[in-house]
Amino acid sequence: MLQLIIATVLFLVMMFGIGFILNMLLKTTWFPIYLFIIALIVLGIWAPWDASAETTIQNFAHYTIIDYIPVIGALVGAYVSGWAIQALRKGGYKMF
Repeated sequence: MLQLIIATVLFLVMMFGIGFILNMLLKTTWFPIYLFIIALIVLGIWAPWDASAETTIQNFAHYTIIDYIPVIGALVGAYVSGWAIQALRKGGYKMF
């Protein structure tokens, strides 16, 4: 349980930092969320793919709630980075 909490906080902080830097460099607001979702879909389908499974749903059955919690934490971090950049821009900071 402790490892799950640490992993979730780590992914949240990591995605916040990466998203914040991407937002500053590319002058976008929500690009890190789109990039994260696209990468998540590609890796979520490709990584557990088993050729012997009959349906795609059987391939997704490999994931449990423990796998989803850090992913949700990372998605929250990407969202908070976009929100922070947006708040800084509304506050008058032109460099963001």
